[in-house]
Amino acid sequence: MGGQIAITGAGIISALGTGLEETRRNLLSGFCPIARPRFLQTSHSEIPCAEVPYSDSQLYLLCQEDKERVLPRSALLGIIAARQAEEDAGLEPGCRIAFINGTTVGGMDITERYLKDYQAGSGYDRLIPLHMDGVMTDSIADSLSCQAAFTDTVSTACSAAANAIAFGAELLLSGKYDVVMAGGTECLTRYHFNGFNSLMILDSAPCRPFDASRKGLNLGEGAGFIVMELPGHAHRRGARIRAMLSGWGNSCDAFHQTASHPEGRGALSAMQKALAKAGLKPSDIDYVNAHGTGTQNNDLSEGKALMELFGKDMPMVGSTKCYTGHATSAAAALEAVISIMCIENGFVPANLRFENRDEGLDFSPQTQTVEGVALKHVLSNSFGFGGNDSSLVFSSVSAL
Repeated sequence: MGGQIAITGAGIISALGTGLEETRRNLLSGFCPIARPRFLQTSHSEIPCAEVPYSDSQLYLLCQEDKERVLPRSALLGIIAARQAEEDAGLEPGCRIAFINGTTVGGMDITERYLKDYQAGSGYDRLIPLHMDGVMTDSIADSLSCQAAFTDTVSTACSAAANAIAFGAELLLSGKYDVVMAGGTECLTRYHFNGFNSLMILDSAPCRPFDASRKGLNLGEGAGFIVMELPGHAHRRGARIRAMLSGWGNSCDAFHQTASHPEGRGALSAMQKALAKAGLKPSDIDYVNAHGTGTQNNDLSEGKALMELFGKDMPMVGSTKCYTGHATSAAAALEAVISIMCIENGFVPANLRFENRDEGLDFSPQTQTVEGVALKHVLSNSFGFGGNDSSLVFSSVSAL
């Protein structure tokens, strides 16, 4: 096998739930939290999204952070998920880790909130750094009981968290660090809504990935982090291993600023690289957690890449963005945690609202939740703007 990275902790917060148990329970029940925004102040309030069901004030309480300390919503979400992962992994206070965060919007919500005051000369200069991704990453790392000996930020749009996880795995294999926490966080902002709305790819109803009638995506928000270490290190400290990261691959087709290659060339390359890293054949994959945004371009492009990779032996395929919305830079982190959850608990969630197959595809996604299934290997796809495509392979401990 390839990297054989042990995953010893995980944390997650999204519209679907806070923590592993609530997220698993809501996935199994088919709960869909996509609705009109409650907390985001936007003129596009008729467009549904997947908001974390807490105001900023409530997130401060969950974080046990002082409200006098101004923090972006992305940081608050990240603190919650990162602390969950730290606790889940049983990391000792003060231990040294590397912390890698995938994000793009960063502290944009702070800029949106205070820009006019700043322009009026209200003395908000101290908040300008909070806009920057790296400053937000450090604020999450600083909230942990562990000491972050190294932090870095990956900003590659929708593949950011996947690339953060892959980078973290490479750091472990380099021998520079014994423990790495990696993932991503992103909050909803007016910048998000206006930008994606200008591209005319937001659906006015809950999204339906891969369906022939799909009209676009629903934006979401959230954070997810996993704790990774080499198996030997995990065993020496008596850590429980939830699953393994066995492969990862990245490719950039640079076909278009915001569109995927129509034949899925970058997507295919990323999946092939991830499988090669894991030492697996396509037939070894039991489930594909697809990028599956619900846009015409992405689902057809990704679908064609899946068809070329798997041929007539298509494994179970589905998108969980029909539950969480598209959390952009945090999407891969949410889906990584969900993929690990599926392996551990032996289930595959339904691809909600699918009814009719696209005429350009010869497969349909999983329309019913399947429980009691042994998943050895799960492929999780995350494809970003500019054709930055990344795939991760998660494996059960018994499969390696």
